[in-house]
Amino acid sequence: GRRHRLPVVLGIAAGAILCGMRGYKAISDWACALGQQARRRFGCRREQGRYVVPSEFVIRDCLVRIEPGALDQALATWNQARGAQDDALAIDGKTMKNAVDEAGNQAHILSVVGHESQICHAQKKSAACP
Repeated sequence: GRRHRLPVVLGIAAGAILCGMRGYKAISDWACALGQQARRRFGCRREQGRYVVPSEFVIRDCLVRIEPGALDQALATWNQARGAQDDALAIDGKTMKNAVDEAGNQAHILSVVGHESQICHAQKKSAACP
């Protein structure tokens, strides 16, 4: 198989968890619901002209094998790359009450805002895959 970069897997897992996803299947479903632009922003690899997200197996395998110190380093690197003009980034996710799509999926939102610049570096709304 092909590999996904660790920061991509961790970023997707963090985004999903901040949006209320619990468990590997829920994280995978959240990743599946990401549009192509969001997948590009997370740094997903391209395959046949489309960005692909890691599978549930890859997400689970990475999360159970990662050491806390290595995770801390990856988060620091991500913070440095995404918030070069900010000393810190605020990452916040919410499950929106009563915001349900036609399929009955509840909407989730995630935002990343720079403390100093007050710039919203990323914002994503999604619903779980059926």
